[in-house]
Amino acid sequence: MRIAVIDRDRCQPRKCNKDCEYFCPSVRTGDETIVFVYGKPLITETLCVGCGICIRKCPFGAITITNLPEELKSPIHRYGQNGFALYGLPIPSEGKVIGLLGQNGIGKTTAISILSGLLVPNLGKNANYEEVLERFAGSAIGDYLKKVTNKGIKTSFKPQYVDRIPKSYSGTAIDLLERTDERGALDGLVDRLGLRALLERDISSLSGGELQRVAIAATTAKDADFYFFDEISPFLDIFQRINVARILQKLAEKKSVMVIEHDLALLDLLADNIHIIYGVPGAYGIITRPKSVRIGINQYLRGNLQEENVRTRQEAIKFEVHAPRIEKEIPKLIEYCAFTKEYPSFRLEACQGIIKRGEVVGILGPNGIGKSTFIKILAGVEKPTSGILDHKLSISYKPQYIKADLDFTVQGLLRNINPDFDSSFYQSEILRPMSLDQILDQALVELSGGELQRVAITACLSRKADLYLLDEPSAHLDVEQRMISAKVMRRFAESSEKTVLVADHDIYLIDLLSERLIVFEGRPGVLGIANKPSEMREGMNSFLKNIGITFRRDEETHRPRVNKPGSRLERLQKEMGEYYYQVEESQ
Repeated sequence: MRIAVIDRDRCQPRKCNKDCEYFCPSVRTGDETIVFVYGKPLITETLCVGCGICIRKCPFGAITITNLPEELKSPIHRYGQNGFALYGLPIPSEGKVIGLLGQNGIGKTTAISILSGLLVPNLGKNANYEEVLERFAGSAIGDYLKKVTNKGIKTSFKPQYVDRIPKSYSGTAIDLLERTDERGALDGLVDRLGLRALLERDISSLSGGELQRVAIAATTAKDADFYFFDEISPFLDIFQRINVARILQKLAEKKSVMVIEHDLALLDLLADNIHIIYGVPGAYGIITRPKSVRIGINQYLRGNLQEENVRTRQEAIKFEVHAPRIEKEIPKLIEYCAFTKEYPSFRLEACQGIIKRGEVVGILGPNGIGKSTFIKILAGVEKPTSGILDHKLSISYKPQYIKADLDFTVQGLLRNINPDFDSSFYQSEILRPMSLDQILDQALVELSGGELQRVAITACLSRKADLYLLDEPSAHLDVEQRMISAKVMRRFAESSEKTVLVADHDIYLIDLLSERLIVFEGRPGVLGIANKPSEMREGMNSFLKNIGITFRRDEETHRPRVNKPGSRLERLQKEMGEYYYQVEESQ
């Protein structure tokens, strides 16, 4: 079974010679395998021989042709001829939190749109709902879809991009929340999510983390049968993420809850079962049967789905069991003195510190503790209230919130930034690993949140600088993209002997990326204290001790897993002072 997909946005026949049609062997023998309709190509999959010539000849990377497993039936939904196809559906389950794990553009949102009744599945052939119900007759998903058809399912949905809420709603936070309070649970949610102090503030003035918590409260306050949350982790710190996980687990006791999430530590803690979605982003997605959380995540990290007999990745993602050691002296890049930054209601105090040449330093701390302010001061965007930072270094800075406000294509932006754009090193070490070679001709304003984030990271690393500062580079990236971005940033620092500072809330990303840590302490919203850079074990233990969380190690993959509060292992690790890394054998 073969599927051919054409990305209509990338396909630009006016800028090419229609090479896909010209070089197609089947077309040359007289078949109408590729024809142009309304200026765009259409590929007849039953005539396609799968030679791949059109894929290689397309200058815009707009064509994907893939052989599918023979046992697959028709798709549950397809977006027209040569459009994205989804195979299978996840199964909602009352009393459980079901997680969806997969790359961006793999069909997670399509699946949820079908389950919530917003999208009528067409089985890839303009089928009606009676045909859909007949196909799934006698199954749990068939019973569920029958309820959807009869309008017997009420849904509540939290969108992925909460930073777009101010564009569609104006007013205070309390006005928005009161409209959604159908269960009488709003007051308790406001307290548990720490929203009391911002209820009278206008939605447009809220930060990303505040908007995320408001959106979660609004979604949870509704009286629905099925609750869907599209990413709950962006802009939230670790403590807030775990707090939200507890809220959703409580909600799922009598309701159906489904969560798309790319923070594996959070998904592991939150979900009862997960569905993995694999395939080719933008082309097709296949949803597995439900798996236990531990087995599913471990298979995903290994890149080997055993029950499906499918390999999704060539190399497994590996984690450090022991904290990395610095084995040699590294010359310093900058030694900054202590400084402060004061606002009417917040004060940042930064201790004196040394940042070394060619190292990657992770920055950890709760929201509202001054991490972004610290980075802005190092970048020269803001000036300290006391203390002098006269480092005379060239700085490249990626802010926390990014906007596509330039009239450029991706290629135009990156070419303007880096004169070595066409060099083999830049193409092989940065551009292709970040998967930007496929969207070079797209305008910045047309990009999704994840695509824009990857462009922003690449643009930051493309500038000529001594110090690279990246604020929350993991936002809107899927698991694969986070791990690849971490590898790109790490290799960039090692190969160019440039220094990279990264502030992020994804523990896995910081673990894979960093050689040392800057840990922030204090009282969020009131006082932030930026400690001097420390080694990984010391920094992780200090950070996790402050928020009262410990991690154990999975026996199979060594990935970090959050311990249950009050468990025997948590008590033991706290007594030993080891909150994250495994104790060395010599100790």
